[in-house]
Amino acid sequence: MSQDASTEGDLRNTGMSLKHDREWDYELDRIVEAVEERDATKVGLQFPEGLKRRGPAVADDLRSLTDDDVTYMLSGQPCYGACDLDTYLMRRTDVFVHFGHSPMKESDKIIYVPLFSNVDPFPIMADSLDELDVGDVGLVTTAQHMNRFEEMREWLEDEGFTVHTRKGDDRLTHEGQVLGCNYASADIDADQVLYVGGGKFHPLGLAMEHPDKTVVIADPVNNVVTVADTEQFMKQRYASVHKAMDAEKWGVIFCTKIGQGRWDVAESIVEDNDNAYLITMDEVTPDRLRNFDMDAFVNTGCPRITTDDGPQFHKPMLTPGEYRIAVGDEPLDSLSFDTFHGTW
Repeated sequence: MSQDASTEGDLRNTGMSLKHDREWDYELDRIVEAVEERDATKVGLQFPEGLKRRGPAVADDLRSLTDDDVTYMLSGQPCYGACDLDTYLMRRTDVFVHFGHSPMKESDKIIYVPLFSNVDPFPIMADSLDELDVGDVGLVTTAQHMNRFEEMREWLEDEGFTVHTRKGDDRLTHEGQVLGCNYASADIDADQVLYVGGGKFHPLGLAMEHPDKTVVIADPVNNVVTVADTEQFMKQRYASVHKAMDAEKWGVIFCTKIGQGRWDVAESIVEDNDNAYLITMDEVTPDRLRNFDMDAFVNTGCPRITTDDGPQFHKPMLTPGEYRIAVGDEPLDSLSFDTFHGTW
C-alpha cells in the first residue's frame, strides 16, 4: 500500500511520530526475558513502515542487555498490520518481535509490542460532543489508543451517554477495537458511533460497513473533528466497477501474506470464469501488475490495497464483491465495503 494514503496519524506512515514528541515503550525487559528463557541466539524485529527508522536503535539497546552471541535481525519487508508478518524471518529466528500492532493470533514464537499512543484524547473528544446527540453511542478506536479505552468509556458516561461496546470477531484483540479491514466491534445497538483515532480510512470503512450509523471522528493526532462522509468514496468505487464491466481477461490476486489470504474466495472466482487467472504475490503494487496483460483485477488480499491504492493501478482493481457486480452476478446497488474476517 502506498505511503501517501490518507492515513495521517496511522502507524503506516510517520505522521503520528512527526506531529508529537513521544517516548515509545518498546518493552525491552519482556523481550530480554524471552531471549534468556529460550536461550535464543537469533532474534527478529519487525516494525511498521513509520517506525522502521527506529529499528537500529532498538536493536542496539537490546544488544546492550543480552549476551554477545545473540544476533538481532531487522525485517525490511513492508508491514502495515498484525496480518503482515515476515514469515521468512520468523522461521529463522528463536524469538520474533512484532512492534506496533495488537495480536491477531496468539503464538509462542511471536512477541507483540503494541506501542500505545501518548496523545491525550479527551480535548478532542470534548470537541466531538457538538456532533453527538446525548443518549446511546458506540465507542471504537485503534490499537494505538486501546490503553485509554476504559477511560474514554467512563468519560462519555460522565457526559451523560449510554456507551455501547463489544469485541468483534477473532481478528480483533480488544473490545472496541477496529482494523482497516474489520469493523465488527461497531456492530452495536446505537445509531451513532464515536471513532477516536488518527487517519481517515478506519472511520470511512466503518461508515461504509454500517451505513445506518452516524460516524463521528475525534482525531487526537491531527486535532480535528469530522463526520464520516462516504459519498466521494462510493463514486470512486462505482467508477471502477463501470470501467471493469467490459473486461474479458481478469487477474485474480491471491496474497500470500500469512494473515491476508482468502484462498476460497480467489478459487471460486477462477473456477467460475474461464477468463480469470490466479496470480499469487506477497506485496501487491502497480508496478508488479503492469507486466500482466489483463483488462481488470480482483484483489482477494487486504481490502486497503483496492481502496487506498486503486487509482494507481493501470487497470481497474476491484474487491470480490465489486467483481460480482461487474460480471453481472449481483446488482449495482449491492456494492458494499470489503471486510476481512478470520485469522490464519
